[in-house]
Amino acid sequence: MPVLRNIGLLARCLPVGGQSDVHSMSSAAIAWDAGTFRWAGPESKIPAEYADWPTEDAGGRLVIPGLVDCHTHLAFGGWRGDEFEDRVLGRSYQEIARRGGGILSTMRHTREMTLEGLVERCSGFLGEMAALGVTTIECKSGYGLDTRSELLLLEAYQALRNVAPQRIVSTLLAAHTVPPEYSDDRDGYIQLIIDEIIPEVSSQRLASYCDVFIESGAFSVGEARRILTAGIRHGLGAKMHADQLSSCGGAELAGELGAVSADHLEQVSDAGVRALAEGGIVAVSLPLATLYLRQAALPARALLEAGVPVAVATDFNPGSAPSFHLPLAMTLACITQGMSPAEALKGATIVAASAIGVASECGSIEPGKAADFAVIDAPDVNHWLYHFRPNACVRTVIGGVTVASPQ
Repeated sequence: MPVLRNIGLLARCLPVGGQSDVHSMSSAAIAWDAGTFRWAGPESKIPAEYADWPTEDAGGRLVIPGLVDCHTHLAFGGWRGDEFEDRVLGRSYQEIARRGGGILSTMRHTREMTLEGLVERCSGFLGEMAALGVTTIECKSGYGLDTRSELLLLEAYQALRNVAPQRIVSTLLAAHTVPPEYSDDRDGYIQLIIDEIIPEVSSQRLASYCDVFIESGAFSVGEARRILTAGIRHGLGAKMHADQLSSCGGAELAGELGAVSADHLEQVSDAGVRALAEGGIVAVSLPLATLYLRQAALPARALLEAGVPVAVATDFNPGSAPSFHLPLAMTLACITQGMSPAEALKGATIVAASAIGVASECGSIEPGKAADFAVIDAPDVNHWLYHFRPNACVRTVIGGVTVASPQ
């Protein structure tokens, strides 16, 4: 039951107020007990009940809520470095996929993995993410593309909950693309997802959400509606990869189905922006994917001005975003999308927590929530995201326990 004193600047990121309001407080302190925040406020006003608690020193640094990466594809086999060269030489995402690369390349490697191998590999990633200040992660399936392999990926996430320090939210993404064995029977694969994979995932409680990649070469809006509606019937919330490479009506479908989030949205239409605003749906920005694919950025300012909250995540995957560096994604959200550093921070904390349904548990520093926070070696949020470093995080705490102290 310690008190952290000498916080130069505390960014609480409360769920109230606009996205630019991170509820900053200078010369602050926080207290926690049994893994839960008990108090946060000016150091000069620490309540008497905490005055005799053990003290720790933040060294005058910035303290933020634990970061929330609300869109990753954490479990996969292999890498796709050869495709990186193809892309920088001008070959498109779609052209690479037609040549047998892309998602299907990763599918082949992933189907060769064991549960133990997946857990070990993901544990390594999670350790490095914790060192960056990431305390909650959404993890998608999507590289198995058959019943056995999709369940295996979700079982790996289930196993990680028992060994990894982070909070993990799982999402079924069997509708990532059509596997080769169904190339002449795409409706057969859709029925497999609806009739077999979704019910099995639901009965075993392996995922909280069902996701679909809506895009030319992946799944149409009509196909996504069928899959997501089936997921909703089985208790899975709706999420979707929407309007990434083309404006195909994904955001509008998110509004229709009451999805918790719509992700990517680089090509979102004006009607799609209105649908997200009217539905209270979180837009999830993935600026690392935008960078690697050399796309125009998500229109963050238009979304924010329409009243759509914008989360920031990595989209960590072996193809279009092979990095789990969430602070880098936040800096890119500022540079390429016109978000302020405060908006990016709130987007990677309380807004991101909302995008995966855990905002009541984490994402802000306030009494009653999990004592998840990071100590950043910077005087304020602007300086942290402007002066990019390999890692400015000096301490990561999850549930009141220090899980990383990289410096």
